[in-house]
Amino acid sequence: MALVGKGGIDKRQYLDILTSTLFDAPVYKTYGRLIADGIFEPAGFAAPLGQKDIRLTLAAAEDLRVPLPLANILRDRFLTWLAHGGERLDWSAIGQLAAKDAGET
Repeated sequence: MALVGKGGIDKRQYLDILTSTLFDAPVYKTYGRLIADGIFEPAGFAAPLGQKDIRLTLAAAEDLRVPLPLANILRDRFLTWLAHGGERLDWSAIGQLAAKDAGET
């Protein structure tokens, strides 16, 4: 969404295209809309819970010797978001970090 927004494309139109074709599932429609509209309160699944799930996933992966490099990146993004006061927001708000990094917000 950060790339789409930075490129001047309407996020809601982009979401409509995605969710009417390749990603026609409720989870994509629900969270895609929240991200496109920037609505993260009230939290349906609070960011600290998302961070906890990633932490537990990484612990299990370490025990089983399964590398999950993208999970490490996601863990760091959650920690960054929480460090900036995102504990009351929905977990999907970490997408705002990409927008912020892109200079969009």
